[in-house]
Amino acid sequence: MADFQKVVDGIGAMACVVSVERLEGGRAGKIRIVTGNKAYIDSIEKPAPGTEMLTDKFVPNSEYTAYLTRDLNFEDFCYRSAVNKKCLHSYVHPDRFDVWFNMTFLPLEPDEGNICHCLYIMEINFEAQASRLSNISGDMASAVLETCVKLRGTTDFVKTMGEVLCDIRKLCDAEYCCVLTVDDYEKSCSVLGESLQEGSRLKSMNEFVDEKFYDFVRTWESTIAGSNCLIVKNEQDMDVVRERNPAWFESLKFAGATRIVLFPLKSRGQLLGYIWVLNFNAGNAVKIKETLELTTFILGSELGSHLLLDRLKILSSKDMLTGVLNRNEMNNYVDRLCASDGGEGDCSVGVVFADLNGLKTVNDEEGHNAGDALLKDAALALREVFDDDQIFRAGGDEFSIIVAGVAKEELDLRVQKARKAAKKYKNVSFAFGSDVQASKKNVRVALRKADENMYGDKRLYYESHPEKNRRSR
Repeated sequence: MADFQKVVDGIGAMACVVSVERLEGGRAGKIRIVTGNKAYIDSIEKPAPGTEMLTDKFVPNSEYTAYLTRDLNFEDFCYRSAVNKKCLHSYVHPDRFDVWFNMTFLPLEPDEGNICHCLYIMEINFEAQASRLSNISGDMASAVLETCVKLRGTTDFVKTMGEVLCDIRKLCDAEYCCVLTVDDYEKSCSVLGESLQEGSRLKSMNEFVDEKFYDFVRTWESTIAGSNCLIVKNEQDMDVVRERNPAWFESLKFAGATRIVLFPLKSRGQLLGYIWVLNFNAGNAVKIKETLELTTFILGSELGSHLLLDRLKILSSKDMLTGVLNRNEMNNYVDRLCASDGGEGDCSVGVVFADLNGLKTVNDEEGHNAGDALLKDAALALREVFDDDQIFRAGGDEFSIIVAGVAKEELDLRVQKARKAAKKYKNVSFAFGSDVQASKKNVRVALRKADENMYGDKRLYYESHPEKNRRSR
């Protein structure tokens, strides 16, 4: 038996010897940490902040899963080095640790029956090192650089993302490639772009994404289980997916997906979405992983910038409490209507003012949280009748609705529907006023008259509810 302790003790960096049980069919059995040098053992028993493992006690010849959650990528590297006798290198940032690992795997001889060995050497970086990230082959560097140039120079991010995903799909020799964005604020997800191989039986992700899909996507984090990605290239790997995420496994099986690459897309530690590839050429798994590790690093940064601009646009146009458009967006819309040329493209415009009754009383008696809840319910009632791009929060308890191309009879009917919708919500009551002008250029006239008409409705409300504190306007 080889004296592996002397091997690791002669290395200054953190180093250990890993044994891999070779099974039939190219599968790995037990993977164990045979022994380690002092630096490696200290990394377990005296870890640096943020690098703590599952246990702080090193026991020679224990399975590696005693120290960290099962990681298919680590197993793949150990197998290829120990069994296939390959010298391997990887520079990664696994989710389970807030550090970068510079890892080298070197094959060792001799094998002991079906037990093979490799030397695992690692270095920890608390900040990403650009020289390590860029240490890739020429063809990989070319592909990654092309991705960066395309996204940085585009004026149509979504269209260009589709082109990039087509390039990635072809690089992976895969049937499907997709970027799915995740919005934790809205608790939603959407397909930013996808590429489907011609003739593939796989379906567009858009057919599966609905209101409930966000909860499904959130399970992917636990399926990746602390690694930097998930690569499923055979049935043995798929068994891990079935064990960790049975619902997703069944969904993949139903869709006809047999091989998966799933990478989180992050910017400054925040999850923005995922890029995933289905039914790729398993023979290219190593190249795919190394290329996508750097590509997703760039994609995450570019996606973060793109989503930030979208977020800023939302913040500038939406009322964050109720979710409807804000007064600034209303003013911009009114300006656009007034600036229209009229003529054949002209149409009528209808305006409704909806003033929420009793908000001050609720705030005074129940507190501002109750008042905020009342405003949210009021917005929900209006959204049952009017489209989202027609409703604006014009002031504290005032909403305005602007509808182009509407007749007076239709607008009056929708106001009555809004009155009925309000009754579904506790304490929601509106004072309504409306007006319709024949030309949208006269929208400001409609706004003034609708506001005046609303006063009469407001007066009737307080005459019927004298107990309410009337707010001076």
